[in-house]
Amino acid sequence: MIYSSSPFSCFAKWTAQATGHPAAFIIAALIIIVWGVTGPIFKFSDTWQLVINTGTTIVTFLMVFLIQNTQNRDSHAVQLKLDELIRAVSGAHNALLDLESLEAADLERFRVRYEELARTAREALGRGELDTGTPEVRPD
Repeated sequence: MIYSSSPFSCFAKWTAQATGHPAAFIIAALIIIVWGVTGPIFKFSDTWQLVINTGTTIVTFLMVFLIQNTQNRDSHAVQLKLDELIRAVSGAHNALLDLESLEAADLERFRVRYEELARTAREALGRGELDTGTPEVRPD
């Protein structure tokens, strides 16, 4: 099936949604408040400090991987959607499909050309002309 997800992907997506919820922030803030309030009880000991440092380090370390997984998946989905739009639009340049796989120098050449097109369009608007059309895009 084309739409099946691995258990890790499902877990990463669920975790990203859950930790992005306002309730997760409130819970985290409450943990910090409780930790801070208990400081005098434990005389601000090294162990008391170590508890919060260790807990936050572990959570941060694990969240980096979950967030990166979610970001990668979302980025791939957006790229595929853009590729589909390019493919489906008459007159679109199919050479722009899968640009994310090009080297930085190649991307830079495309970027420079599109900046030139934008500058030309703004100048046309300044002269009272239309900025629509489909000018050719050929990176140098």
